[in-house]
Amino acid sequence: MNAYYVLVAALVIVAALVRIGLSSIAARLDRLSRIEGKIDKLLEELDVRYDPVGGVPADVVAALDRGEKIEAIKRLRAATGLGLKEAKDRVDDVERARQGARLPGR
Repeated sequence: MNAYYVLVAALVIVAALVRIGLSSIAARLDRLSRIEGKIDKLLEELDVRYDPVGGVPADVVAALDRGEKIEAIKRLRAATGLGLKEAKDRVDDVERARQGARLPGR
């Protein structure tokens, strides 16, 4: 019977810690959203256009548009001489930036 109470107490403590962690994450996401809004407003006021692709060759972007991520990495490596990991990371960054640029409310 004592083991049951210890288990229940442990579960309650874990649940409380998870809730605290999630609320902290939610607060950080809210703050990040506000910061992004301020940056967007500054860019708008300064009449600066943000390019999420950032100078990536057009054939790399076209490969991403077709859903050919491996081909995009190959083309980026050929165009820039980057290593495999660096090219993959850059393609991932471009993909995330382009998806973020298409989100509603942006």
